[in-house]
Amino acid sequence: MSLKILSVNVSKEKGTIKKPVEEITLNHLGVMEDAHAGAWHRQVSLLGKESIDRFSREAGRSIAFGEFAENITTEGVELVKTSPLDRFVGENVELEITQIGKECHGTSCAIFREVGNCVMPKEGIFARVIRQGSLKSGDILDYVPRILRFHVITLSDRASKGQYEDRSGPRIVEILNKHFEGKPRKIEVTHAVIPDDASSLKVLIERTVYDEVDVIITTGGTGIGPRDITVETVEPMLDKEIPGIMEMIRVKYGAEKPNALLSRGLAGLMAGTLIYTLPGSVRAVNEYMEEILKTLEHLIYMRHGLDVH
Repeated sequence: MSLKILSVNVSKEKGTIKKPVEEITLNHLGVMEDAHAGAWHRQVSLLGKESIDRFSREAGRSIAFGEFAENITTEGVELVKTSPLDRFVGENVELEITQIGKECHGTSCAIFREVGNCVMPKEGIFARVIRQGSLKSGDILDYVPRILRFHVITLSDRASKGQYEDRSGPRIVEILNKHFEGKPRKIEVTHAVIPDDASSLKVLIERTVYDEVDVIITTGGTGIGPRDITVETVEPMLDKEIPGIMEMIRVKYGAEKPNALLSRGLAGLMAGTLIYTLPGSVRAVNEYMEEILKTLEHLIYMRHGLDVH
């Protein structure tokens, strides 16, 4: 899917209408000579003609390119249906989406003062510059959606030998696919079954992190049995631990089922990959995944330096 550039626009001051120019230059701070350029995540603003046309009908007048203070006016992709970390790639430039919409400036916004409303808070998007270059009207950018990659690992001596049907791993896969179904975000999920062996787990995690998979979720091996080695293996590999998630889950479910307090599952970050270690039962997987999914996407954005609220 391609995005056509209809206009490129700049302004010297924030909160003012941008004026179309022949060409813009994008550097590591955003659009050169534009008031919104800087070392932050909203370096470049984009707005689709599709949104402008809808607002024009509501306002009862034609809206000129740049009036909503967008740097780049586009056509061909419904920008509001994109997601953070998706990219627009051209011959001379590459942009990564960082935010969908923003808080409206209200009376300090030129278009809001005129018509009492603004489309940018809901349908404008923001991006940061990944590859520097120039853009002008008529240029084409390819839309490249970011695919989130998950790797599920079941640890079970019996399941790895075919003596026991692994139900927890497939259940995690099912929950992930259902959670992202209908969302503007594609995912890929792979699943492996290995024995309760520290060396095998360490090698598999290291290879998965090297492949830059976004999230690893293990199931099994979080108890205190002699073959429960998941936590001891994963914990020293973490660069940062995220203790609050698992602590909250243990307290929430342990209040009614004290055995839930015995799980030693943990969550953390290794390089750019999030890692969660879950117990081995299907019931525990259901409980843990319900809570993990509440913050998962926010954590992924955080590790990419995005403050998405």
